[in-house]
Amino acid sequence: MFSLLVLVSLAVAPFVSAQSNELPTQIAAIEAHFNQAAIVPAALPTFKPTAILTLNFPGVGNITAGQALKKEGLIFIPEVGPTPDVLVTSASALTSNYTIAMIDVGTVGSDQSKGVTRHWLVNSVAVAGGKVTNTTGTAITAYAGPGPAPGSGAHRYVVLLLAQPSTFAAPQDFSQAGMPVGTFDFNAYVKSANLGDIVAGNYFTVEDGTATASVSATSAVVSSTLVAAAPSGSSGSGSKTSAGASATSSTSPTGNGASGRQMMGSASALLIGISMIVLA
Repeated sequence: MFSLLVLVSLAVAPFVSAQSNELPTQIAAIEAHFNQAAIVPAALPTFKPTAILTLNFPGVGNITAGQALKKEGLIFIPEVGPTPDVLVTSASALTSNYTIAMIDVGTVGSDQSKGVTRHWLVNSVAVAGGKVTNTTGTAITAYAGPGPAPGSGAHRYVVLLLAQPSTFAAPQDFSQAGMPVGTFDFNAYVKSANLGDIVAGNYFTVEDGTATASVSATSAVVSSTLVAAAPSGSSGSGSKTSAGASATSSTSPTGNGASGRQMMGSASALLIGISMIVLA
């Protein structure tokens, strides 16, 4: 039995190590995406998440960081209209209350002086089983799908999960549920409501038609420059993904721990083989 336990430990150790090293790389990747897409510092002064947030739209699946969704008239409304599931992957348990928000920060280089468009704002949500639940939350603005103006370019829709400490107090003009989509100063709201740090975030882009004006470009995210981006034994060559376009698996957060589950599945198969050998 002792020999079997030793074999089990040796078999599982590489998979546990790989899984624990995956999260810091994903966090570094999403930070890089927010910077390269000019979300920081134009819309957010800082972005230092401690967890990974993944959006899953019904019928579409997980959205990668900066994934571009085309909206030609009403054709793509089913893909970006329903409220997405919000999945959170964290190294530690998330047991407090949180605020979730989705804001349209416009195209790269757009004027932020008049605020951003609020598409979703719910206070006092919880995280259970790696998924955000708002059964006890207060929906100041219920989820409203993207609606960029035709020809205005690819708008960046940013979804954020913020810590909501005991000192949280909704500002008077944002204390009632049922507010429609509207423009507001997001950073001022965070400050006046005494919200905490951003725990996790992600974004995607939606464009209606072809841009009629010149829109600033963004540079690529190079995975090999990220913290822990090249695990031991890898080539470390990295890959590039454009912020505002679909990201590759090397830089895109899974949020749902898909690769971790694949590794543990492989570990399980290996353990079964070891058990058969020992029992024989």
